[in-house]
Amino acid sequence: MTRFTLIGLCLALFVACAGNKNSNLEENNGGNPDFVIGADISWASEMEHDGRSFQFASGDEGELVDILSYMGVTAIRLRVFVDPVGGWCGKDEVVKAACKAKDAGMDIMIDFHYSDYFADPHRQTVPAAWKGLSLADMCSKVSEHTTDVLSAIKKAGVNVKWVQVGNETRCGMLWDTGRLWNEKGDIPEGWRHYAKLSNAGYEAVKSVYPETTVIIHIDNSWLDNGIDPWWYDSWWFEKFIAAGGRLDMIGLSHYPMTYEGIDWAQVNQLALNKIKLLSETYGYKVMVCEVGVQQHQPSVGAECLGAFMKAAKELESCAGVFYWEPEVDGVWKPAIYDSLGWGAYGMGAFDSAGKPTAIMDAFVK
Repeated sequence: MTRFTLIGLCLALFVACAGNKNSNLEENNGGNPDFVIGADISWASEMEHDGRSFQFASGDEGELVDILSYMGVTAIRLRVFVDPVGGWCGKDEVVKAACKAKDAGMDIMIDFHYSDYFADPHRQTVPAAWKGLSLADMCSKVSEHTTDVLSAIKKAGVNVKWVQVGNETRCGMLWDTGRLWNEKGDIPEGWRHYAKLSNAGYEAVKSVYPETTVIIHIDNSWLDNGIDPWWYDSWWFEKFIAAGGRLDMIGLSHYPMTYEGIDWAQVNQLALNKIKLLSETYGYKVMVCEVGVQQHQPSVGAECLGAFMKAAKELESCAGVFYWEPEVDGVWKPAIYDSLGWGAYGMGAFDSAGKPTAIMDAFVK
């Protein structure tokens, strides 16, 4: 065999393998190669600082992003806090993590919490340095912070494909300035104030990355009013848009094994129905920015997640799904959890050796 014949055979094999890979991607994604299979791994840096490492299924150690990429994950989500304890999820750590994800060939989503720690429907605490500011000054801080973080990421040579302006903001953000309601009911001007704060973030994103998709993210993928599990509609985004709020994509969270009195199959179906409803009503695609299942029931969790992923991939209205912190094992927890009295997170998808479990298999296949 001549040298040139050998080179030709190698090139043919490369093309064939590339074709098979693309074909498998389309098959695994329900015929939709653009469907995003992502993971939020914002804890990974702190875990590695604590001595944790990660392994391929073979047992070989590797970078978490490389392990996830090998399995079929195509995107990484990273959260940003304003002035966090220890610097974890602060600007500098996020830039480093974004560079790692880029080097692994991943797309990037940045999730702004606009708080010094977690922001969600139960807490949207104003950063300590922003307390007491007027609405106008708070909007300026949102703009400055968003621009600063994204500019640092861009300077590092990383493109950002999606940005969440706020995290699980169903009850608003930056309380009480942008709060929508409290135990007494709706807050006067709440929607208008929230929309102004959110739009300050939206405009800041576009000033750094004009083509980046801005996501507005609420927590509940299957229920809006918190009372009747069989009633759901699109009222939240109707109010947000009516108040002048801007967005390019809708974001939801989906934790189907966490509700009493309703099984995961029902929750999955309600979520799928809502994804279609929201997209058809407003004309935006829907990203499931967070998903998770119970780690202590790996076989049930894998069944639940596998069923949801298979159905979600068939929906043209669903842009993709991100697993929230798959790399944790149900034992490790961030240092600050001890001071908060919180236990370890129980919906990861890796084991104590740092290997992906059956839950992760169900997520990517």
